Amino acid sequence: MSRIWNVVVSRASCAPPDPLVKSTQPCYDYAVSTDNERTPLILITNDDGIASPGLRAATRAVLPLGDVLVVAPSRQWSGAGRSLPHGSSGTVARRQWTISGQSVCAYEVDGSPAAAVLHGLVELSSRRPVLLVSGINYGENVGADITISGTVGAALEGAARGLPAIAVSLQTPKETHTQPSDDVDFGAAVHVTRLLAELLLDITLPLDVDVLKVDVPATATPETPWRLTRVSRHVYYMPMPPQREDLSDPVRIDYEPHPRPEETERDSDIYALAVDRVISVSPLSYDLTSRVGRGVLEDLLRDSKDL
Repeated sequence: MSRIWNVVVSRASCAPPDPLVKSTQPCYDYAVSTDNERTPLILITNDDGIASPGLRAATRAVLPLGDVLVVAPSRQWSGAGRSLPHGSSGTVARRQWTISGQSVCAYEVDGSPAAAVLHGLVELSSRRPVLLVSGINYGENVGADITISGTVGAALEGAARGLPAIAVSLQTPKETHTQPSDDVDFGAAVHVTRLLAELLLDITLPLDVDVLKVDVPATATPETPWRLTRVSRHVYYMPMPPQREDLSDPVRIDYEPHPRPEETERDSDIYALAVDRVISVSPLSYDLTSRVGRGVLEDLLRDSKDL
């Protein structure tokens, strides 16, 4: 890369050796490069919770690129989207991690992934982050289901606050989606996360590209190519009828991946992941306005006899 950050002032230690520290004061000092610029601050979050190995993998991916600030939900929040539920307490606790031999401060928030991003931005960072990384998620987030994803929702929250963002998900067995496993290999996901994060530190994304949504096949290696894709209009996770005897029995609607390649757009995230087995990179915008010509739609609506 054309820009290399050379840190000459080291990060401050997270100090207390206790792994859970109640103080929420930012636990690093400014670091500066040889040309007297601050090193980039990268905010990291997820929806699988502070204990997820995927969160540590994301941190490991970007740790060589600058200072990191980890702010994640205290528990599993898969399926939270960009929600900010009122029932969350918003309490924050600090944890001390050691990753790749370096001390890293991580904060756990009693709140959704989007709430964790907000706490990171307005309360826990001593300077403005320049990049948000959300993930690495257990389970792919593709097609029309992506608005359900807390991983994508956190990235959109950061993007709405002006941060370029990456949402990274790894295809994993369904049983790991809410019960993260240490047996998952994050090698390919770490590689592409570092690659794209390094790129976003050097470039400015075009207007209307607010998030890069990245989906890594389970079979991927660091040599697996990536492809720029669109988000499929098809649903990927099919809901399953609940198995219960009485409607008063508590049960969640289950789901199963169902890619349907014969119906899926060949330039889509689903097709790249499930058929061609390449890494999908989909540009997202938080502008949810339909791309239909407004003149065409207005003519259609105004010509309707019912309006």
